Amino acid sequence: MRPPRPPGRSAGSRGGDPGSRRPVAPGLPRPGRGALRCRDWDAGRRLRGLVARTDDLDGALAAHGALLGAAATMTRGDLSWRFAVPPGGTWPMDGAAPCAMDWGARGNPAATMPDLGARLERLVLTHPDPDAVAGLHAALDFADPPQLAAGPGPRWAARIATPSGLRVLT
Repeated sequence: MRPPRPPGRSAGSRGGDPGSRRPVAPGLPRPGRGALRCRDWDAGRRLRGLVARTDDLDGALAAHGALLGAAATMTRGDLSWRFAVPPGGTWPMDGAAPCAMDWGARGNPAATMPDLGARLERLVLTHPDPDAVAGLHAALDFADPPQLAAGPGPRWAARIATPSGLRVLT
């Protein structure tokens, strides 16, 4: 079994490893029934969680299904992938744990996207109990986990280098 293991970093462009982790961007349309939902969608735009790639979604769900949820097949155009959707569609641990996805045999389509030069330099999760979150990430065998900080949350911050300068998304 190989739990969620994002091997590298990028921020919405092709940059870096095409199988890398990505902070989930705010401002997306409200999800439909059965999709991943944000409990505080109406509280404003912010980074809400992290999606981590795995090559063994079934194994990850067998080990951590109570946290990660159940597998669902998603499609967009000719793309298809499997995604773990927690009960009720909420983020695992209110966003402190990653959602898991598997691109399948076809692989991640990021290599077909133009490289716009954006690079995720740092991803920070602020949480009231960072030690517990670190233990959870270790139990998930989470490769390259985010930096953890003590404080109210969970709250995410992504530091992204772009051709027009550094940007911080929160």
